[in-house]
Amino acid sequence: MIKIGEATLDDLPGITDIYNEAILKTLATFDTEPKTLAEQETWFMRHGAKNPIIVAEEKDVIVGWAALSEWSERCAYADAAEVSLYVKEEHQGRGIGRRLLEYLVEKGKEVGLHTIVARIAEGNEISVHLHKSLGFQHIGVMREVGRKFGRLLDVHLMQKIYYEDTKARDKRQGNSVENVTLNQ
Repeated sequence: MIKIGEATLDDLPGITDIYNEAILKTLATFDTEPKTLAEQETWFMRHGAKNPIIVAEEKDVIVGWAALSEWSERCAYADAAEVSLYVKEEHQGRGIGRRLLEYLVEKGKEVGLHTIVARIAEGNEISVHLHKSLGFQHIGVMREVGRKFGRLLDVHLMQKIYYEDTKARDKRQGNSVENVTLNQ
């Protein structure tokens, strides 16, 4: 049985193994050199309540992980986060990625994020489909922004905005459609 929950520092070796597998074998990350536990600990410590890291565990083994990371250090982006999602190769195709992303989307809403963004390398149609099925919209393509395995690669941008938060904010600020007067 798969358990999904908040990651702890004890989960970091499993998270790092999965990430390093993705670095060496896939286009899911544009990192090209495996990470050390020390590097990953620094990454882990930059996450907190608003930017959680979660894990999927089966029989006390980490089989997948996901995170909401700060989109930018600039203050104006405080309510935006970027999705990371990785499942160990031999556990892919079992719905673990979906469960992780569903949990992460809900966590983003709970912690008050306004939007979450995913960058997905070309050719990863499974990830595009997964994100789309959970309400992400395709918002653009960055052409030839990465080079990995000897190829220049496009990156698809997908975004989920928590609409009910937008509507409530607009109503509080008097920006609802009913209050807009057009000058003619």
